[in-house]
Amino acid sequence: MEKNHTTAAVGQSSETADNEPKPAKEFEVMLITGMSGAGRSHAADCVEDMGWYVVDNLPPKLLIPLVDMMTSSGSKVHRLAAVIDVRSRSYFDDLSAVLSHLDDLGVRTHILFLDASDKVLVRRYESVRRPHPLQHGNRLIDGIREERELLSNLKEHADTVIDTSNLSIHQLSTKLYEALMGSGAKTVSVHIFSFGFKYGIPLDADFVADVRFLPNPYWVPSLRELTGQDKPVSDYVLSNESAKEFLDAYEKAIMVAIKGYAQEDKHYVTIAIGCTGGQHRSVAIGNELAQRLRAHGLSVTVSARELHRHARQ
Repeated sequence: MEKNHTTAAVGQSSETADNEPKPAKEFEVMLITGMSGAGRSHAADCVEDMGWYVVDNLPPKLLIPLVDMMTSSGSKVHRLAAVIDVRSRSYFDDLSAVLSHLDDLGVRTHILFLDASDKVLVRRYESVRRPHPLQHGNRLIDGIREERELLSNLKEHADTVIDTSNLSIHQLSTKLYEALMGSGAKTVSVHIFSFGFKYGIPLDADFVADVRFLPNPYWVPSLRELTGQDKPVSDYVLSNESAKEFLDAYEKAIMVAIKGYAQEDKHYVTIAIGCTGGQHRSVAIGNELAQRLRAHGLSVTVSARELHRHARQ
């Protein structure tokens, strides 16, 4: 099992058409492994939040048919993360051969190894009052030492090793994002949606902005039946000097908050932009704000809560 050592970020591969098989070289496999009690489960949750398809306690031999299925069936999944541990030693022994076979297929693989000191692992197991999977009626430390010996070769060949001995779960999340996606604001995904105040203020937004101070295109006969997604309406809204001043200030404030969120292990932010009916001003401002945030390298999605009302009219 020979791999080059690197802690570089695991980049996203380019996607093929939804219904076309993906070449193996465009598919990524991450193995999440390491010492029991070192944080594998939390790491798996974080990786899933990053967009990976995660399976837990997968026998290594099943990796090959699973990858084959996902690359030949037109599946939209192109990044698979598998939590591999020593709960079933006979299966675990197959891992080296499986990794070699995946390399032969051209599948990109990345091994993430979670570790912690024996002292910390003992304390964690005692706090949850569960036996170690390799304890077998013996002392807890015996199971930990046996597992460490079994995993020594895998740790040696891991791409990323994180020692969680002195990390909280939030600090572990930050370490994982830094290792796999980079650091700072770019680890935060943003969703912007427009809404109409007359239909209620959203409950799930981190930020709510009111753009009813801008002139309303509804009162312009040629624009009334259009929406903020139409260029004439967008031009009308964004040409107002107050709109530019607002966007400049709001973009700056949002970026300050996003950088802070990244440091505090908050990687998803929802921004709501509201006007009276959610058809014109909020849509145009939301789209423009999305473009500005994307220019900072952020991943931004956009939706318009009330546009279905316009479609029914």
